[in-house]
This record gives sequence, C-alpha cells and structure tokens, in this order.
Amino acid sequence: MRLPVDPHADRARRAWVACPGCDDARGCEPCTERRNCPEHWRYLIANKGPKVHLQCPNCTHTWTLDTARDRRRGPRG
Repeated sequence: MRLPVDPHADRARRAWVACPGCDDARGCEPCTERRNCPEHWRYLIANKGPKVHLQCPNCTHTWTLDTARDRRRGPRG
C-alpha cells in the first residue's frame, strides 16, 4: 500500500539522495555523478541537526538519514 505524500512536504525543500525504497535513480547520469537531477529528488520533510527526514515522491517511502554519519564515511563509490 502506497502512503500519501506527507502533508508537510514542500517541493521547494528538496534533497538529492538515493531512495532506499525504490532505487529509482539507478542508471541516471546526473545522479551517478552526484549532481542535482530534475527527476530524482526527495522531499525534505524536516530536520533536527544532522538528521533529515525524507520522503520519495515516486514510491512515497519515508526515512531518516543521519548526514553527519554519511559525511564521515566519505564519498560513495
């Protein structure tokens, strides 16, 4: 069952990260090159410090990403 888009979702508040729910950006050149893609963005619902709450507009999956932890890991690849 697909959830509706969060009522706090605002198209002006976006993030460009991979969706763990649908992986819709696989094979997309701008996403592979870690550029802002006009198609594969996520709603930035809220944040508390380095933790951001996101929702994918494609599959409506919601998740929390700790951006401080992701930075410590270094570049993807």
